[in-house]
Amino acid sequence: MTPRALIVDDEPDLCELLGITLRRMDVRTEVAHDLAGARALLGSQKFDLCLTDMRLPDGDGLELVEWLQNEQPSLPVAVITAHGNVEAAVRALKLGAFDFVAKPIDLDRLRKLVHTALRLNTGSSAAPGDDASADQASGTRLLGDSPPMQELRRMIAKVARSQAPVHICGESGTGKELVARMIHEASPRRSGAFVPVNCGAVPAELMESEFFGHRKGSFTGAVADKDGLFQSAEGGTLFLDEVADLPLHMQVKLLRVLQEKSIRPVGQTKEMPVDVRILSATHRNLAQRVREGQFREDLFYRINVIELRVPPLRERGDDVLVLARHILARLAREMDLDVPSLTEAAARKLAGHGFPGNVRELENVLERALTLASDAQIDAGDIQLSSEPVAGDSAAGMSAAQAEGAPLGSALEDIEREAIRKALEQTRYNKTAAAKLLGMSFRSLRYRIKKLGLE
Repeated sequence: MTPRALIVDDEPDLCELLGITLRRMDVRTEVAHDLAGARALLGSQKFDLCLTDMRLPDGDGLELVEWLQNEQPSLPVAVITAHGNVEAAVRALKLGAFDFVAKPIDLDRLRKLVHTALRLNTGSSAAPGDDASADQASGTRLLGDSPPMQELRRMIAKVARSQAPVHICGESGTGKELVARMIHEASPRRSGAFVPVNCGAVPAELMESEFFGHRKGSFTGAVADKDGLFQSAEGGTLFLDEVADLPLHMQVKLLRVLQEKSIRPVGQTKEMPVDVRILSATHRNLAQRVREGQFREDLFYRINVIELRVPPLRERGDDVLVLARHILARLAREMDLDVPSLTEAAARKLAGHGFPGNVRELENVLERALTLASDAQIDAGDIQLSSEPVAGDSAAGMSAAQAEGAPLGSALEDIEREAIRKALEQTRYNKTAAAKLLGMSFRSLRYRIKKLGLE
């Protein structure tokens, strides 16, 4: 069926411009000039999209956004704002608006907004309030049925229908990137790219080029044009992990992108429009960073339009054992082993631990336990847990010294890889003999061969 849009505005010229543009996209339009007329039409006819101005003769367009959230929450509504009125745009998004478009209206931007909004009504995106819908609509899974996880799934399904920036907060190792992927995969942007970037891992001097791209000859070493992360995420989602680590000069540039929806590659004089949804995450307290002057307050409010909190593992009750069995099954499959069971003592030990490193720590614990177990069962003695809880914003349960020692781990892996290779050669690739030579169990050797890529 031909999609239908309601235009709510008291300016005849703007209504005509919007009507012509939408009709050329094969979208039928109706026009209301005030809130009362809009409510009457919405009550008597079915629409696939609503476009409303902020200023109307009998009230504010935000009143219509609120009314629709109660009466027709599945109808995407976009707000037309004055140019530069970022505050109004953010308020609209917080109230539930699907998106916003600024005057004077950029018709390309409007067409993209309409296309994205209409994809919401194809029936394949997640529906608000359905706890399982976000899992079903995406290829990723959020395991666990504890009340905090049920609420998180409900929120993922709800925010997936919007274009508003979402900030995902939570301790290290809780699965913030998984949540971001689920939002993307349950959204009308799911056919576009999901581009994750760790803001703390990009060198400050290369950050502008990495994010916005550059033109040939714009600096020494720029031997060809290069697209940045924003261009790679065009039509999709850009996930800014550890956004608190962005240097201040990049915070200014990111704020402009969010406000103007355009970027300027290094070495290019003209800006170019981008159609990208921004999701961000950090394990740090971003509000505290604002108070300390380490993060811009205006950017904080712009990326934090909707906040999702991912609960730590210690708040998820029996989810620990659900996750443990799922992780063990995956690890055993990767190692070509039979799936081991957990003894009651092992299950009690896992359930009683606080897991300061959260799901990532649980994975590491089980990975070690699988190599230590001598038979098809994992017992309490095979599970080595951290002796003391670590602060919530630790790096995946590691101390700062351990995190700084990560390169040492790579060097040790190289030494271990070479020792295993020599032992295999010495025993003519007899793994049982090689394990005995190395002083480890056959099971442990088989795991290390798989882990170190020596198959």
